[in-house]
Amino acid sequence: MVPPERDIRSLLTAHGIPDKGARLYLAASHGGPQTASELARLTAMHRVEAYRFIQQLIDRGLLHETATRPRRFAALPPEDLVDRWIREAAENLRRLRRDRDRVVASWLETRELLGATDGRKFTVLEGRDERNRFLAKRLGVAERQILMTVSGATLASLTAGGVDRVLRDASGRGIRVRIVTEIYHPNLADVRPYLDFAEVRHATRPLMHRSIVVDRDGALVLISTEGEALRESRDEQIALWSTAPAVVELSREYHQRQWGPGVRGESRIEEIQTPSMTVLPVISGREREPFRRLRDIATLGMRATGIQELQLSIPGMIEEIAEQLGRQIAEGIAARTTEEIGSALTKYYAAHTRSQLEVTRARPLTLRIRNCFACTDGSTEIGRVMCPCLLRTVFENRLGGRWEVSKPDPTRHATQGCSFVVKAS
Repeated sequence: MVPPERDIRSLLTAHGIPDKGARLYLAASHGGPQTASELARLTAMHRVEAYRFIQQLIDRGLLHETATRPRRFAALPPEDLVDRWIREAAENLRRLRRDRDRVVASWLETRELLGATDGRKFTVLEGRDERNRFLAKRLGVAERQILMTVSGATLASLTAGGVDRVLRDASGRGIRVRIVTEIYHPNLADVRPYLDFAEVRHATRPLMHRSIVVDRDGALVLISTEGEALRESRDEQIALWSTAPAVVELSREYHQRQWGPGVRGESRIEEIQTPSMTVLPVISGREREPFRRLRDIATLGMRATGIQELQLSIPGMIEEIAEQLGRQIAEGIAARTTEEIGSALTKYYAAHTRSQLEVTRARPLTLRIRNCFACTDGSTEIGRVMCPCLLRTVFENRLGGRWEVSKPDPTRHATQGCSFVVKAS
């Protein structure tokens, strides 16, 4: 007899919940409301990784935060969850029956409009939903190869539109699927499913041209991106489908140029999750221990080599600390746009630091920090290096891609506060 946990767990994964997320849900269901640390311990996960999956479960309504302190997370009862799935399945079946004739007619119309005898070479697609529906139809009739060059945000949008399922089916028919995208901490969960059926590489260069090439017959070129300006609007997404040989060939060539130096998806994920370096953990209340260890390492090295002096890069150490702090802050906030990150950082600084952060301008996003925690009376360079690096890391980990944060004015930073302009690079 199959244990009940395995039944629920298989249902969770079938409904798109990652295996680790399913384990967290089951742990919360059995143990009642628990902290993120307790759930991480029960599921043998790192706390930061567990919190990421907890946030995903909250977004999907499987967990909710209780009003107690410290923060605890309670699970939606399994019977309520199964009832919800039954209702959703019944609603999907009802819609499918209702829309059957319209969907079939639309498919036949599309085949006629874009058939081999049609003289038009360009079709404009307005809106993310229309783009995804059109793309699903084109991918469904692919015969040889699909080449995707898309940003991390676009990949997530395609998944939300069900394009990943069509790609999986195409791969099952023997179609080769190659994807060049951006792989960072925030979108690991979006990328992993594609590794099961596609060749995926992480782009080592900025993706300036975004396209999906189907065989050698056509290319979908994304005119507007999934970036900050259009992230909140599904209707303003614009794409261009072209069967013009020049457009198709240019898109194929660009994909090849990005594919060559790209990093294999599996290697990139392993690099992110298990960085190849030894760390000295700095734990609150025990800060002196790692620095004594650093002194011992330096002393041992000088004694073994006969070197009398070592020089350590303080800016490099400050940037490493800032990047780690930025990653931790990014994991602790729920935000999907630049505006939401600005608001979340304002609350985070108020709750966890003696500094004050405020948003002074929406576009380009401008942040002002007063009473900076990173500055001291005699060492404002710490804040001058740390603050931009910390903010940049938060945006890159929440939104993916590369971001730039302006440098502060050193004459005002510690006293009057300083403004930081945040832009996608």
